[in-house]
Amino acid sequence: MKKFLKYVAIAFAAVLLVACGAKGGGESGSGKTYNVGVAIYKFDDNFMTLYREELERYFGELSKKTGNKYVLDIQDGKQDQATQTEQINNFIAQGKDVILANLVDPTAAGSIINSAKSANIPVVLINREPEVDELNIWPGKTTYVGADATQSGTFQGEIIAATASKGDLNGDGVVNYITLFGDPANVDAQQRTAYSVKALDAAGIKRKALAEPYLANWDTAKGQEVTASALEQFGDKLEVVFANNDGMAVGAVTAIKAAKRTVGKDILVVGVDAIPDAMELLAKGELTGTVLNDHFNQSHTAANVAVKLMNGEDVESYYWVDYVKVTKKEDSQLKEAEPKTETTKEAKERYAKRDK
Repeated sequence: MKKFLKYVAIAFAAVLLVACGAKGGGESGSGKTYNVGVAIYKFDDNFMTLYREELERYFGELSKKTGNKYVLDIQDGKQDQATQTEQINNFIAQGKDVILANLVDPTAAGSIINSAKSANIPVVLINREPEVDELNIWPGKTTYVGADATQSGTFQGEIIAATASKGDLNGDGVVNYITLFGDPANVDAQQRTAYSVKALDAAGIKRKALAEPYLANWDTAKGQEVTASALEQFGDKLEVVFANNDGMAVGAVTAIKAAKRTVGKDILVVGVDAIPDAMELLAKGELTGTVLNDHFNQSHTAANVAVKLMNGEDVESYYWVDYVKVTKKEDSQLKEAEPKTETTKEAKERYAKRDK
């Protein structure tokens, strides 16, 4: 695990996607100043904290490289779409050069894109995927940068399928599981929930949901609370906990310890994000696995795409960054590569195939 963490640090430090100099920039100090509005759905989300901190650091790096100055105005939406919409409207009124938006409610994308379009301010949507048609409102000047959540859900299921028990710890031929659900309106939560168990199906593993997904709002304390409730209700019958993110997975582990059960021995837990708290549990064998949600490559890609838009360039509709499986037994490989891009038409075709 130490080897893996060291590799991650080195790989992340080395990541440099194609950085584009803004108009008039250069090392002569004659560059321009660009104002970037950044709307985050809530500051106390574990993953988005890592994301926005790296985004700010990387824009600083781009400023030094290009001679231009990128001034970031980062706002906390406090998990309230009305609050965030007001913040974004303020960005528009202030004439920001570009807006990066991690929406509280992805269904708000259409109205926000229309408002930004009327002011000729390009938009980079990050982390929370909008409907495909929303990016057709202003093609070339709006884009989504993120990771395909179906991949993260699939990886969760594959991690369980790769364990010695294949998730069937009591040997009755069926994997009995629960899912800790992030947010009903969030496409990542929906897809991770669906594809984690589709991966078990693909591996020929029988499975049974002991209950409907438990709403835990991406929150550690709530993850602990609902897992404790499930353990009380189902007892030793519960074998696997799928958590839509690591925050909830960490809460689940706390509840499991309190119930005198042992992760890896009589229950399995998988999350998503590879946050530091989860990695510590993984190193101690107290978490079955997680899936790296690569905030470095995602934030760098978002910044690079934003710079292109500020240069007046058109961009693709989608920029995808791969997830990476992380378990204690394997040294996962991080890929230093340009993000995969996709047009709206290609996205629609992929969705049509995926949703069959």
